[in-house]
Amino acid sequence: MISILGLIGALALLIFLTIRGVNLLIGALIAAVIVAMTASIPLISISDGERSSLTSAYMEGFSGFFSAWFITFMMGSIFGKLMENCGAADSISMWIGEKLGVRNAMLGVVAACAVLTYGGVSVFIVAFSIYPIAVTLFKRANLPRRFIPACIGFGGITFTMTSAGSVEVQNWIPTEHLGTTPYAGWEVSIAVALFMAISGYFWLQYMIDKAVAKGEGFVQRDDDHRLTDKLLPNPLVATLPLICVLLFTFFYHQELKTAALLVSLMVGCVVTWLFNIRRFNNPGAAMSAGAMGALIATANTAAVVGFGSVAKLSPGFDLLVNALPLIPGGGLLSAAIGVTAVAAVTGSATGGQAISLPVLGPKYLDMGVDPEALHRVVSISSGALDSLPHNGFVVTTIRVVCGETHQQAYGAMAAVTLVVPILGTLLAILLFSL
Repeated sequence: MISILGLIGALALLIFLTIRGVNLLIGALIAAVIVAMTASIPLISISDGERSSLTSAYMEGFSGFFSAWFITFMMGSIFGKLMENCGAADSISMWIGEKLGVRNAMLGVVAACAVLTYGGVSVFIVAFSIYPIAVTLFKRANLPRRFIPACIGFGGITFTMTSAGSVEVQNWIPTEHLGTTPYAGWEVSIAVALFMAISGYFWLQYMIDKAVAKGEGFVQRDDDHRLTDKLLPNPLVATLPLICVLLFTFFYHQELKTAALLVSLMVGCVVTWLFNIRRFNNPGAAMSAGAMGALIATANTAAVVGFGSVAKLSPGFDLLVNALPLIPGGGLLSAAIGVTAVAAVTGSATGGQAISLPVLGPKYLDMGVDPEALHRVVSISSGALDSLPHNGFVVTTIRVVCGETHQQAYGAMAAVTLVVPILGTLLAILLFSL
């Protein structure tokens, strides 16, 4: 019982510290210490034969994530900076603005994120790549920039990330444990994706319109990328690097796995350079800025993963996971609750599935739950409570990429990346039950 209270208390503290602006590296470690102390987990390992300690578990999770993703994060950040530096981001944003109109700047940002995410580009990479475009669009439309994180999150980690056919890992993990395909439950998936896309769009537009009516507008920053008078690349040429990243990832993700994303980003950087070589202005500085931004982003996410690694050692964690099949209301509902609860603790949709499915998957299949329905509900629900304030993508997008604070930006982001997916999960359960 104490270990369960420790888990809940540590998670609540981590959320509080994150909202208050405490560095996530510090907040995640403090929360991990609370979990360890309430679960009788040793703080440090004294001998080789001793069971896992706080430091060993935390650093195993931290270093494992960092070593696996830093180079990819860095290439994605550099890709975004190169697109910005050569004017490609400006060209795309101006084209979107002309086609959709100034008032539809938000729709342009969401649509760009959705296309890249569904095509398999990592949501972190999407944030880095789309932000320069979003800034220019929001400036031209004079919209409050505090809504940019919500636009990126809505287009990146909701209706596209967990839909049938998506090449994002959140749609693929269930295939390993349930014997399904990435297109499992595609009929219901289409309906749920449309519901989330439409409801989220109108809700986000309502919040932006309400803020504008109160007198809010775009506020320029000294370090903002600014439009120049130089000749911008043709929109088709400017979009070519993004298309190359999307197509390479889509066609080679099965063959190269996660390496396809890294290679595709390298291809994107090369294509950006080759087609815009005369338009660059100090590309070395742009790449340096991208590398430093990626370092901070990777460390922030790795800190949350480290906290999740310690949480998994708690007896309370096992008790909560094993008790989930006992929840009334049918297997789909309890599975959704279980996956999203684990995702909330670990701050990761991927973690929510990877930790819970090996335990829960066989139990629900033995109960006679349809594997395709279970696949789709698990996938959608994993993208719900994972978007709490301490989520690595949320922290990275709000603080590192967009330079905002949780107080300014998280409310709108929570509405479209937390509430909307919860409603989508309930709709999926309802449709599968008919």
